[in-house]
Amino acid sequence: MIRIQTVAGMKAEARRQSAAGRTLGFVPTMGALHEGHLSLVRESRRTAAVTVVSIFINPLQFGGDEDYKKYPRHIERDAALLEKEGVDVLFLPDASEMYPPGFQTTVEVVRLQEYLCGAARPGHFKGVATVVLKLLNIVRPELAFFGQKDAQQAVILQRVVADLNLDVSIRIMPIVREPDGLALSSRNAYLNPGEREAAAILSKSLDEARRAFEGGERRAEAITARIRDIIVGEPRARIEYVETVG
Repeated sequence: MIRIQTVAGMKAEARRQSAAGRTLGFVPTMGALHEGHLSLVRESRRTAAVTVVSIFINPLQFGGDEDYKKYPRHIERDAALLEKEGVDVLFLPDASEMYPPGFQTTVEVVRLQEYLCGAARPGHFKGVATVVLKLLNIVRPELAFFGQKDAQQAVILQRVVADLNLDVSIRIMPIVREPDGLALSSRNAYLNPGEREAAAILSKSLDEARRAFEGGERRAEAITARIRDIIVGEPRARIEYVETVG
């Protein structure tokens, strides 16, 4: 596995692989890798000749009161996992490489970023769209893989690709969950044992919503109310938002 830390080096490697006629698959991450990330890597390995994974903790997508400084960083552990999975290239830029002095340009998908997580985290999706566009322009993959867990992010990035006529296919892959249903996330490491137990209420409420829908319930407000009732029943949980989106 090749490690590359500069934009120029990654561009050169991408050109070399493209000139050889090899299809590039790309998995952008912020590190602290788990089985969800690795499922994306395996799909890239299955469908592309060359797999590139980036690890970059993007400061633009963190608000001032969020966890940029304490976000988990395990580069050598992550690199070992990726090498075991057969990744060809690991792109490891630092913030000064991605955002050099004088950097001023950002990207926004205006309407899609204004609700759900976007309403709760102003500026977050601008940071996500900007860094992913930069990474796609640097790596120039034919295929890029993202998890369905971050559903709003996936829709926004598909919109970026469509609106800006990028030559990449965005592949959205299924959520990977713990045995109790909790979606895998790097931030799950922040939870103490009690909080980790309580977090399973999220998937339990969604399972109940799915059963209601499969049982014939079509009123969005009724499904949303059921989810709220279940979460409120867990005293350690706090609702930020519950929405039913068609």
